Amino acid sequence: PSTQPASRNQLELVAFRTHLKHVKMMKIAALATLLAGSVSAFAPSINNGRVNTAIAAEKSQALPFMNRPALLDGSMAGDVGFDPLGLSNIDDIGIDLYWLREAEVKHARVAMLAVLGILQVEIFGPAPGCEMATDKCQMDAFWQIWGAHPQYIAFALIMITITEMFSGIAATSGRESGERAPGDFGLDPLGYSKGDNFERLQAQEIANGRLAMFAAAGEIMQGCSTHEGAIENLMTSLKANSF
Repeated sequence: PSTQPASRNQLELVAFRTHLKHVKMMKIAALATLLAGSVSAFAPSINNGRVNTAIAAEKSQALPFMNRPALLDGSMAGDVGFDPLGLSNIDDIGIDLYWLREAEVKHARVAMLAVLGILQVEIFGPAPGCEMATDKCQMDAFWQIWGAHPQYIAFALIMITITEMFSGIAATSGRESGERAPGDFGLDPLGYSKGDNFERLQAQEIANGRLAMFAAAGEIMQGCSTHEGAIENLMTSLKANSF
């Protein structure tokens, strides 16, 4: 009878020591977990970086508060994801991103020629054969030529029609085959497309063309409203708003 309490006490002592070991191991494991979490908080996370990069890549470069349009992936020159109206998503009635890009490049080139032509005639005077166009405002000079030589205007309209026919055929066939970039007519007598700076030149062309479209629209609007030349309007604006 005296040995039973002693053995019971030994069993309780062994159980208590085992419990202490378990508690100690749990504390060590919890401390290790806490330290690992603290270290990971200050260490750069590759996975988080990838997630953040993916989220940032979905935002438009031009409009960071809007998502990047799906088709504007930056592969085209001058593409910064600017499409607040969602025009790049149109894909019916014969209009798609290829057609829109073709129209943009065409109008950009025409606008650059128009701005240069308006300023050239205003500074240096009319071209030979158009001496009757003496007005500094090229919008009024157009009607002077129409009144004296309407055949000039008719010839210009015929040439524009022929050019548009060739342009439409090239755009349609290029869109179907996928072998022609929008606005590419193979016209490169100086070999710029073979140089290392071709992508930079493409970006400059579209950037200056977009600026020229605004400039040409401004020249036409001011000419029709003030009947003055572009440089005259500029000088008048500077005099009226100078400090």
